[in-house]
Amino acid sequence: MGECRMQKMLAFLSLMLVTLPPIYGWGTDGHSIICKIAQTRLTEEAADAVKQLLPKWAEDDLGSVCSWADEVKFRYRWSSPLHFINTPETCSYQYKRDCKDEDGEAGRCVAGAINNYTSNFSPTILPQIKLNPLHVGFASDKGGNTIVVHWYKTKQVLHHVWDTNIIETAEERFYNSNVDDMVDAIQQNITNEWADQVKRWETCSLNKTACPDIYASEGIKAACDWAYKGVKEESVLEDDYFVSRLPIIYWRLAQGGVRLAATLNRIFG
Repeated sequence: MGECRMQKMLAFLSLMLVTLPPIYGWGTDGHSIICKIAQTRLTEEAADAVKQLLPKWAEDDLGSVCSWADEVKFRYRWSSPLHFINTPETCSYQYKRDCKDEDGEAGRCVAGAINNYTSNFSPTILPQIKLNPLHVGFASDKGGNTIVVHWYKTKQVLHHVWDTNIIETAEERFYNSNVDDMVDAIQQNITNEWADQVKRWETCSLNKTACPDIYASEGIKAACDWAYKGVKEESVLEDDYFVSRLPIIYWRLAQGGVRLAATLNRIFG
C-alpha cells in the first residue's frame, strides 16, 4: 500500500475518534478502545478493505494506528485545527459560527475535516473520524487546556483528565490495567444496556456517510453537563468526579466505536 493512502486512512480514523465528549480528543487508550470496538462491527467487505489498507506493522489491529493524527500534528502543523472545535461560552454548536481556525478560515475544524474526508473518499483512500467531549469545548479555555486542576494528587489540565486520566484510572482500578478487558465491558453494554440506542448511533440522515454536526452538538452538551460542570481553576477532582463521569466516558467510547464502524461499512459496503 502506498504511503499516501496509508496516511489518509490513518487521518480519517483519528478524526472519527474525536466524536466523543472530551474537548480535543481521547488519549492513546481512548483511541485504541474505539477502534477495537469498531473492528468487531465491520462487515466482511469493510474488514477486508481495512485489512488491505493497514500497514504491515499493525498486524491487522486497527486500534494500533488510531492515534496517528495526534502523533503527527506536530509535524504537519496545518492539521492541528482539524482536531477540535471551539465554541463561544455557550453550550451549543453551529457549523458556520464555530467551524473555523484561528485565522477565521471556514471549514477548518474536526467537523469540516470529517465532511471533507468522507465526501472526497474513494474506495482506494480511507479518511479518519474521532470526537471526545473536550474536543468540542470553549475557545476561552482552549477546550479545557488552560484550566489547571488536581486529579487526586496530580496537577493536570481538565482536557487531559478527559483525554486520559479517567480512562487510565478506570483501567487500573477495575481491569488490572488491561485495555482489552475494558473493551469487553463496553461491548457488553453495547449488546445489552445500550442495545436500543445502537441503531440511532449508526444512522445518518440524508444518506450522509458521517454526521459530524450531530457528534459535535452532543460533544459540547456533554462538555457542559459533565466536563466543565462544578469545575474551576485548581479544583481537586477525586472519587465523586471520577465515579459520576466514568459512565459518560464509557457511553461516548461506545458511540465512537459504533459510529466509526458504521461509517466504514457505508464507505466499503
